[in-house]
Amino acid sequence: MEIVSLIECKDYEYEKVKEGIIKTFRNLGGVNKYIKKGDKVLLKLNLLMKKKPEEATTTHPIFTKALAKVLIDHGAEVIIGDSPGGPFNTSILKGIYRACGIEKIADEVGAKLNYNTNTIDIKNEDGLILKKIVGIEVLNEVDKVISVSKLKTHGMMMFTGAVKNMFGIVAGLEKAEYHVRMPNNVDFSNALVDICIAAKPILSFMDGIVGMEGAGPSAGEPREVGAIIGSTSPYELDVVATSIIGLSPLKVPTIKRCVERNLCSGKLEDIKLMGEDINKFILNDFVIPEIRSLDLLDGKLPKFIRDILNDLLQPKPVFNHDECVGCSDCADNCPPRVIEMVNNKPVVNLDECIRCFCCQELCPVKAILIHRPLLMKLLAKL
Repeated sequence: MEIVSLIECKDYEYEKVKEGIIKTFRNLGGVNKYIKKGDKVLLKLNLLMKKKPEEATTTHPIFTKALAKVLIDHGAEVIIGDSPGGPFNTSILKGIYRACGIEKIADEVGAKLNYNTNTIDIKNEDGLILKKIVGIEVLNEVDKVISVSKLKTHGMMMFTGAVKNMFGIVAGLEKAEYHVRMPNNVDFSNALVDICIAAKPILSFMDGIVGMEGAGPSAGEPREVGAIIGSTSPYELDVVATSIIGLSPLKVPTIKRCVERNLCSGKLEDIKLMGEDINKFILNDFVIPEIRSLDLLDGKLPKFIRDILNDLLQPKPVFNHDECVGCSDCADNCPPRVIEMVNNKPVVNLDECIRCFCCQELCPVKAILIHRPLLMKLLAKL
């Protein structure tokens, strides 16, 4: 039975967060169980884009600082990194580290920031869809990987947690290729599980002190949750995290794939919870986005009817040109290249849109909404 640690922490006061991290390690058997003196450890954060810490889009710098300090105090060499959305180069990494508050805390504790933007091919024999992954080369420079995710909702995957966090080991624009190759959420969620398996995180920590609800992973609203969650199993951690926000784990595509692949059961009763009582954290009014796929109809309606509904009832991105600043991030990072800038404003070809919604995910000013037909909302609840 896998252990998931659940510790209460109400704010980002450094000493409180550090104590919560220490308690988490204690619940999981102690730091020495996982880290040896001299180990090079990659803290793989969620650094989606340039966002201030208080916007709850990225792993909070104080959470990162506390975890890095605990590891460094035990003799580890800590490297902090991620491959954010969009191009993967030194200039972009510097901007993101600075904007997200990571540059400052790395200097304070003596951690290194990853600026290696080279790629490697990762063989993944246990992958179901991805037998080879184009990953970030820093994985070859470290002995161990620790996932440090953010508790957030996600429009395409409903929830982004420990498993999906490892999508960031895929190098830069290779992520866009995966979206194009696997536009439906069953294949894409299986690919996310494949990537997590290939990354082999020895531990997964989740910053659930302040999460994001609604139009995540970047356009939602911060929501106090008050939890530090940790486990050796990213799969079981996600089951606990989704349960906290009142979301049935089996409704989440990545968790459902994990259950199908016998990586977890998707049930709280099969997890050994250490620390606080989970009932202390549960939020039944957490705002969860409707899933952006009609895969939920699979097995419930004849295929020809599902095909018609998929054609007629697909959600679509809607661009608010009054809010748009004309940065062209949506067009530059659109996987199928179906967004064109016209008079410095984005226009999308919906006939060729694959509904990955990377445009909304990477919009710096929240100028893109996802319109879902009413009937689709009703069907998604079936």
